[in-house]
Amino acid sequence: MLDIALLDAIMSSGQSAELTDVLSEHAEDRDVRAVLLRSESEDFCVGVDDVRIVKRIYGPTPADALAAIRVPVVAVLTGRVESVGLELALAADVRLSASDAFFRLSEVSEGRLPSWGGTQRLPRVIGQAAALRMILFGERMEAMEALHQGLVHEVVAAPLERAAEYTSMWKARAPLALEYAKEAVRDGGELRLREGLALEADLNTLLQTSRDRAEGIAAFLAKRTANFRNA
Repeated sequence: MLDIALLDAIMSSGQSAELTDVLSEHAEDRDVRAVLLRSESEDFCVGVDDVRIVKRIYGPTPADALAAIRVPVVAVLTGRVESVGLELALAADVRLSASDAFFRLSEVSEGRLPSWGGTQRLPRVIGQAAALRMILFGERMEAMEALHQGLVHEVVAAPLERAAEYTSMWKARAPLALEYAKEAVRDGGELRLREGLALEADLNTLLQTSRDRAEGIAAFLAKRTANFRNA
């Protein structure tokens, strides 16, 4: 598992660049089965220290790099999840929230625009109407409302422990099946239904030729635990 901890609630330009580089380095790493994103501060993330460097013109943002990770990504969200912090969380596959967490995109009210994908990923998660309300008004969304809107998947007392349960489960499952399932859902959401069904069929064909698929069938018939090798 790749465990990434944000060190400060306000991210420096150096930390932003380093996070992007680490994520990009592991985007195709077959030894990584899951990614855990969390913060070592009380707040998950509330922004960057210099708004002029939010968008790296010469490369991807940390949210872009996180979204490109092929394995499941779970984010543990605590305290304030604002600005680029929320945009980063939106690039994760599973978002676990503490009960005291809250979410906000305040850029427009400050004369700026979200620039790590917030205007695109947020409507795809909670719908256009709710996203417009958050973005245009800069309104704060509490944890339970975020759960109701589908912004987070769970609100739990101990989100880090819950995340550890998820990563342990993923490590025991077939990596290729998880990877292809994620690809089918994420990429298929950008396609017409006919094209999405074709993508699903193609990924099933690829999976059927893998050794992990054969191992899964053999383990099922033998009533034993499968030993998946990500191949």
